[in-house]
Amino acid sequence: MDSLLLSRRDLDFLLHDWLDVTALTARGRYAEHDRDTVDAVLDLSVEIATRHFAPHNKKNDAQEPVFDGERVHIIPEVGQALRVFAASGLAGAAMDHAVGGQQLPQVVANACMAWFQAANVGTAAYPFLTVANANLLLAHGSPEQVDTYVRPMVEGRFFGTMCLSEPQAGSSLTDITTRAVPQPDGTHRITGTKMWISGGDHDLSENIVHLVLAKIPGGPAGVKGISLFVVPKYLVAPDGSLGERNDVVLAGLNHKMGYRGTTNTMLNFGEGRHAPGGSPGAVGFLVGEPHRGLSYMFHMMNEARIGVGLGAAALGYTGYLHALDYARTRTQGRPPTGKDAAAPQVPIIEHADVKRMLLAQKSYVEGGLALSLYCSRLLDEERTAEGEAERARARLLLDVLTPIAKSWPSQWCHEARAVPVS
Repeated sequence: MDSLLLSRRDLDFLLHDWLDVTALTARGRYAEHDRDTVDAVLDLSVEIATRHFAPHNKKNDAQEPVFDGERVHIIPEVGQALRVFAASGLAGAAMDHAVGGQQLPQVVANACMAWFQAANVGTAAYPFLTVANANLLLAHGSPEQVDTYVRPMVEGRFFGTMCLSEPQAGSSLTDITTRAVPQPDGTHRITGTKMWISGGDHDLSENIVHLVLAKIPGGPAGVKGISLFVVPKYLVAPDGSLGERNDVVLAGLNHKMGYRGTTNTMLNFGEGRHAPGGSPGAVGFLVGEPHRGLSYMFHMMNEARIGVGLGAAALGYTGYLHALDYARTRTQGRPPTGKDAAAPQVPIIEHADVKRMLLAQKSYVEGGLALSLYCSRLLDEERTAEGEAERARARLLLDVLTPIAKSWPSQWCHEARAVPVS
């Protein structure tokens, strides 16, 4: 099965022969790792993806989550797979030791995630979003927010989301209307509706940590007035235990053409279904400074862009490998030079046009995977390169390549799965 998810040979070439990830272990952050640890964590990813994610991929797509008006129902295999993933420690693969991470290079962590995306992108979306959520809080949250939310996410007990879009605004964040009213205790009360929130509600984790864009009354107009808030599904007590239910309510599920196994939700904040602390509104905790929310959110958005492109490349790659396997075993017809009608039929891979289509698939998916991992390697350069000039160069390249890393694989690796090559 694993040979039809991704090519380990191709990954080894990209990581070791081209991107030279072992060279990163000469840097202090990655000093405890070597080629053996890189290969071992890839082996672990292959095993978990093959045994626990791939078997329910088709079922996850066919039996998408259902909302009965009270709670979401998800096939049990999703939760089972995510518990194995959490126990593996892979959620914190690239995070600091201080929060329970392994401090592996980001390019290695993303190569590991590609196996899960190839095996079952719907189930893989939950940890994918959670890791990006945790990384934003590590970069911009307070020490208290890191302790309260990031550590449980690394442990796999809490999952995370990003709540940007709204029904009336779509992707035009200038037009969001979600409000965050300051309270005497330093919190904010959030009211508004968010749409298309992947992983927005489920029973797969103890808690869900929503990162919500909202406007504080009296702030600047447009995107300059957007702030960012942590709004947990359940409030968390000082000792880390779960407290009151926050006023975050699932209003309905959206049905998408892809990622069908991932809940995609409309969420109402401050609807009044719950009254935490006896007051209306969902309790939100400001991240960083007021009115800088969009710049903070770009940390998660850019990570998600690279991850979405990587997922598209992984899906295209597994589609190509399945097509290649089929073409090697499906027999039909005979070579143009074959004149003997009694001769056995040949595998269709021997026909020139099938070869052409397979080679087109191969070029798209191998290129998409390479682009995704190259951008991941740039993240390591931006973070750990010795000189500021090298870090600045990596940052500039990422600014240019990140939109491409999302859009190009999303278009052409989908094209590879469909094989309409002219």
